[in-house]
Amino acid sequence: MIKFRYFLLLCVLLKAGIVFAESIPAAVSALDVFKSPSCGCCGKWVDHLEEHGFTTKVYHPGDLDQKKVALGVPRNLSSCHTGVSENGYFFEGHVPASVVASFLANPPADAAGLAVPGMPVGSPGMEMGGRFTPYSVILVKNDGTTEVFARMESYNDQF
Repeated sequence: MIKFRYFLLLCVLLKAGIVFAESIPAAVSALDVFKSPSCGCCGKWVDHLEEHGFTTKVYHPGDLDQKKVALGVPRNLSSCHTGVSENGYFFEGHVPASVVASFLANPPADAAGLAVPGMPVGSPGMEMGGRFTPYSVILVKNDGTTEVFARMESYNDQF
């Protein structure tokens, strides 16, 4: 009877451990982030990525614009920071971690990366109380053409 109780206890503990382990988000991917050392919103975007399972390594290049050009980020879609995945895709500006994860799970064959031009109020890293400005996440293709990849109509669309 005692062995049976220990067996039941073991089963309960194992089940609890499995549930607990499943509740911990695994790292989705690693991103190198290129930004200015003085930009606060860039740091908040990095925090957003890490809170959603990404690992990041931050760099402060002497010429951030030149780095963006080398990565193929169109000047008209440029923002204040650029993330780069292990596969070489770029994520320009305040792209939500959920959109980055979705993109990396199934990237379009001709994709170079994603961009959120400007600094939309309420986007990850640009939170300002309850304010939110709808915005588009733009897919940049290898040939330079673009299209809307995702539309953020509300704050909750980002998660």
